[in-house]
Amino acid sequence: MLLALLASATSAAYEVREVTIPSKGMARAHQATVVLSDSYAESGQRYPVTYALHGWSGAHSNWTDKTAIEQQADRLQMILVMPDGAYDKWYVDSPVQRDFRYRTYIGREVVDFIDSHFRTIAAKGQRAITGLSMGGFGALNIALNTPDTFGAVGSISGAVGPRGHSSKFGLTDVFGDPQKNAAFWDRKTIANNAAALKASGMAITLDCGSDDFLIEANRQLHRTLLQAGVRHDYTERPGGHSWPYWDNAIDYQLLFFSRFFDGNK
Repeated sequence: MLLALLASATSAAYEVREVTIPSKGMARAHQATVVLSDSYAESGQRYPVTYALHGWSGAHSNWTDKTAIEQQADRLQMILVMPDGAYDKWYVDSPVQRDFRYRTYIGREVVDFIDSHFRTIAAKGQRAITGLSMGGFGALNIALNTPDTFGAVGSISGAVGPRGHSSKFGLTDVFGDPQKNAAFWDRKTIANNAAALKASGMAITLDCGSDDFLIEANRQLHRTLLQAGVRHDYTERPGGHSWPYWDNAIDYQLLFFSRFFDGNK
């Protein structure tokens, strides 16, 4: 009897899959991690989806390797998708590297692939995107450029002011020279997009540790959004730019998204 109960408990757990998602725009493919809820295999129902982006020098497997994010697929009954951002490409369509089209890839091609291969609820009111560090910037950048795709967006320890780090993290390789490509750099400062965020109507949640080296840029973004009348959640907790902080923060963001999904059924 005990063995039967254990077998039943084991079968009723989330499932982690690795998939390969091609890009017509870049003529290449990348891996992604997909987490399905315990009920996915048996229910036949459709699910909301949250996309979670990794940070600079990371990979699609970081979230499931270093956090307990996969457990939230069961608790909140959603599909989780962690696409690969190619290590350091900043989730933008680069003006200087024409074969770097990661904003379009994730905002369009990855979403289309997931919707066609999994039982999703293919509507913006049932899609969210977030990420950590470079991925926090990437989530906001992608959502701003595809407001018809995502109804909610988050950022954890987001690099929301790239100009402040123009000589680091391979940014000039992707963004170009900060002076020659000044307009592009300015557009990628998230605080400069407050009006677009307000017009989008997206649900927004921002989170950064009070000891994080990116905290001041996040505080400035928060102040700018307040001044512009952009509704959003903003959270600071003790902690730095680290996996223990992100492991904790992602739970709160996924709960925020779950409530958003429930309100848009």
